[in-house]
Amino acid sequence: MIIKPRTRGFICTTAHPEGCAKQVQEQIDYIKSQPKWNGPKRALVLGASTGYGLSARTALAFGAGAATIGVFRPSSATDKRTASAGWYNSAAFESKAAEAGLKSVSVTGDAFTDETKDRVIEAIREELGQVDLVVYSVAAPRRVDPDSGETYNSVLKPIGAPYTNKTVNFHTGEVSEVTIEPAEGDDIAQTVAVMGGADWQRWLTRLQEAGVLAEGAVTIAYSYIGSGITQAIYREGTIGQAKDDLEATALQLQQQLAPLGGRAYVSVSKALVTQSSSAIPVVPLYVSALYKVMKEKGLHENTIQQSHRLFEQLYRETGTPIDEKGRIRIDDWELREDVQEEVGRIWSEVNSDNIASLTDLDGYRKEFFQLFGFETEGVDYEQDTNPLVEIPSAR
Repeated sequence: MIIKPRTRGFICTTAHPEGCAKQVQEQIDYIKSQPKWNGPKRALVLGASTGYGLSARTALAFGAGAATIGVFRPSSATDKRTASAGWYNSAAFESKAAEAGLKSVSVTGDAFTDETKDRVIEAIREELGQVDLVVYSVAAPRRVDPDSGETYNSVLKPIGAPYTNKTVNFHTGEVSEVTIEPAEGDDIAQTVAVMGGADWQRWLTRLQEAGVLAEGAVTIAYSYIGSGITQAIYREGTIGQAKDDLEATALQLQQQLAPLGGRAYVSVSKALVTQSSSAIPVVPLYVSALYKVMKEKGLHENTIQQSHRLFEQLYRETGTPIDEKGRIRIDDWELREDVQEEVGRIWSEVNSDNIASLTDLDGYRKEFFQLFGFETEGVDYEQDTNPLVEIPSAR
């Protein structure tokens, strides 16, 4: 079929296998161009098919020579429907890892379930014996509690009062004002249950009890703080409550892994174009302004560049640099005073008429479609493409 992007709001319902494969290759090429670093040799990546999870798996395999097990939801294609971008990304990664002689295994399933956890433990025992690193990069709007069977749903809301600010329809470039009503009822608890640290801790507990964590094992999850512009809807909102819980979980895991000589961290990342972030009002406009400033200052990083810098810090011979709350900070360039001053100036002036010149909305839009394998240089999107792509190692 000839595969074109089909969008519904902040979601693209199609994906292009050749575009995804080329972008995975670009990530591999970047990692190969960087100096080698001493990292883990056996890694488990939870949420490995897109975003930071994919970049982490790529950096670990092609930068440190690690054998990897990647976990992600199954979403293969039919002759009438494409697979997900994550499926195509993982297929491309597996193919390139095999060519490089790197062991890689994919386990497909819902990472929140105990059944998937059990299958992953079995795969670790069979393929790797133990793992030295566990990367937690699971993002989903809902979670079923394995114990109670209750379904939790996350929400993107401010806390305490309505929040009004600028936002943009990144498809059309229309800047408007949006008001978001505050959390009510159990919105906060539901969001924390989905996006907080409960599942991360459940994973590490089951892995530790199964004896598949190696001596000195490290685990890491991802968080975000952001600027004053996004504070009310992000860090001070329901998502922020979940991130606070995630960061508290890291401190608990630090103690839990102490008998193994293990470590647990949260990495605070910079704002990037992701499917999750595109769903949050205000954020696409903020990221478009941020990209403009950081690119002009030569400070911009994408997910693979952030992943490379993260693992360099995590495995630094002189010790991992952390802030006063025990977090690894790779958002430092985003939060530089000169960067935020310029972003704030743009924010105060931007409207529908000048957004193209004041921000990098075109770059935002392009990166959004690239998440799904579109707008990738060197791919002929007018050619027939076979959407049926297999992942031989998937189990």
